[in-house]
Amino acid sequence: MYDRSHTDIALFQLIAEGDETAFRELFHAYVPQLQPLVMHLTKTASVTEDIIQETFLRVWLSRDKLAAIENPRSWLLRIVFYQSFTWLRRQAVHQKAMGAMAQGHDDAAMRSSTEEAVAYAAVVRLVGEAVQQLPAQAKRIYLLSRESGLRIPEIAEQLGLSPNTVKNSLVRSLQAIRRHIEAGGHWLPVALLWLIPGVLGG
Repeated sequence: MYDRSHTDIALFQLIAEGDETAFRELFHAYVPQLQPLVMHLTKTASVTEDIIQETFLRVWLSRDKLAAIENPRSWLLRIVFYQSFTWLRRQAVHQKAMGAMAQGHDDAAMRSSTEEAVAYAAVVRLVGEAVQQLPAQAKRIYLLSRESGLRIPEIAEQLGLSPNTVKNSLVRSLQAIRRHIEAGGHWLPVALLWLIPGVLGG
């Protein structure tokens, strides 16, 4: 265990060792800082959410490299800028913003890692497979929570179930999804299971 006096470098070192508590601390410390920045650049709430999600998924997928990073904040900002730059370029809007974001970043910082992209795609596929394999009611509860954004009491009321039944179902579903991911050769903190975008179709 550790407290918030740990530096970002120490958190990165702990995450590199697979420490999920350190990952959660980093996540909660930086999301409030990064969200306004991405929102300012993209002007789109849904895109901002996707970029934040992918940024922290990349942190976890790149954890074997984290111990060597000397400035974690700058490293996180480069990822956020790159993801925002990519979206802006794809949308062909805000040319001045794209130029400003690109300035000062070398080619190595701006390149997307093929290895990370492959790992990300594999995790997305495994989550989708695991959700499809859930029992019908468990799948419905999970999707109401993940995709519709309903809270446990709201799901319970909609399905005529007790809140405890809904909560227990969500816990079992997360465990099943995580086991499926691990069986596929990957390992994610439970917190990251909620950050996989756009793969949980009905």
